[in-house]
Amino acid sequence: MKSQSRLYEPPFAHVPAVVRPNTLDAYLLAQAVPPFVIALSVVLIALLLERLLVLLNLLAAEASPFSTLLRLLADLLPHYMGLALPAALCVSIFAVVRRMSDTNELDSLMSSGVSLLRVCRPFAIAGAALGVMSMLLYGYIQPHARYQFREGFYLASHAGWAPVLQPGVFATPSPTISLRADGVSHDGTDLTGVFIRDTSDGRERDIVAKRGHVRVNTAKAEAQIDLTDGSILTIPQKGEPSVTYFDHATRLISHAQQSQFRNRGDDERELTSGELSRELHRDARAARGLVDTVTPPSASQQQFASEDIPPQSLRAELNFRLARSLSIPFIPILAASLAILGKRKRGSAGLAVAVVILVTYDHALQFGESLVATGRSSPLLVIWAPTLLFCGACTALILARADMIAPANLRAVLQDVARMRLFRRRLSGEAR
Repeated sequence: MKSQSRLYEPPFAHVPAVVRPNTLDAYLLAQAVPPFVIALSVVLIALLLERLLVLLNLLAAEASPFSTLLRLLADLLPHYMGLALPAALCVSIFAVVRRMSDTNELDSLMSSGVSLLRVCRPFAIAGAALGVMSMLLYGYIQPHARYQFREGFYLASHAGWAPVLQPGVFATPSPTISLRADGVSHDGTDLTGVFIRDTSDGRERDIVAKRGHVRVNTAKAEAQIDLTDGSILTIPQKGEPSVTYFDHATRLISHAQQSQFRNRGDDERELTSGELSRELHRDARAARGLVDTVTPPSASQQQFASEDIPPQSLRAELNFRLARSLSIPFIPILAASLAILGKRKRGSAGLAVAVVILVTYDHALQFGESLVATGRSSPLLVIWAPTLLFCGACTALILARADMIAPANLRAVLQDVARMRLFRRRLSGEAR
């Protein structure tokens, strides 16, 4: 039997040549991944630590378990991921290109015929991929995570052991129960010398116990106390009082009647991009006097209550999300162009300039969103105009760095255009 040899096919052989990664692309991306992961982790940890302290103070007052804190922090991750992603992308690309510029790697690539645009191509493709991911993040993951955070915080703040027990001080965990203890532990769960007066069911019960332990069930929003070695004096409205002795007993001392949390869609930030688009389409049809009776809303579309949200707010939120997502592919271009050092320069403020540009651009988008939400301006003017200006400036900057739009070349082009116009005028004059 003769073995049939198969021809070797390199990885990504079926990928189009324009986006197919080669050795240079793999090297550049491998250099960018570690600083990107480090920068993303540092920014996320810094943002989460700030909110962690606030949540700890609020949840500790309600005696909520540590698992509730972890769930709330997990719901905050998509929001802070949207803030950390552009910053980490800018810092990582800047660090890679600056190191290559310092070690003359860029000069070696240029001398071998590789242009700066070719070096930036894998970074731009990676930025485009992150831009697509950010559309999913901003448009679908963040709205659900925002609602889940608000729901979890509401349930956590309305559950738990509300009264703060102090030794020798009466507490009223419910309208029919009064509680007093001679000794209270630091966390408020272990009691000594317990006295409870319960007036529910139309009769009075006076309970005395040597020890007690408070247990909180956040799932059922109730608090129970386990009593040890005590007695119960029952005084009915009619009849003789009775005394009952016990070694162990459990009493329900607090039960919170929680109201169900509202449906998703209280504001436009809790709606997905698809829901925003459908709401805008429905409002536009209603403004023209058209009623869609053919396709009624499904059950999933009725789960959010966005009837009171004005169309201007919906339009502002949708355009703001799209503008932020479409701007991310240009961040690597900006970072690469500002990271290149000029000859005989030991350092520059390129990273600081990039941070200032990104912060200014983000604030401009937020200001434009507020203007559109209040109906004072059009999204084309205050959202998309800054977006086009940012993208165009990043492109022009990288082209200038690549010596494709140098001032001398630009003057030469303008002179050629002027000569062509003069030549055409002479031809038209001779024809007459």
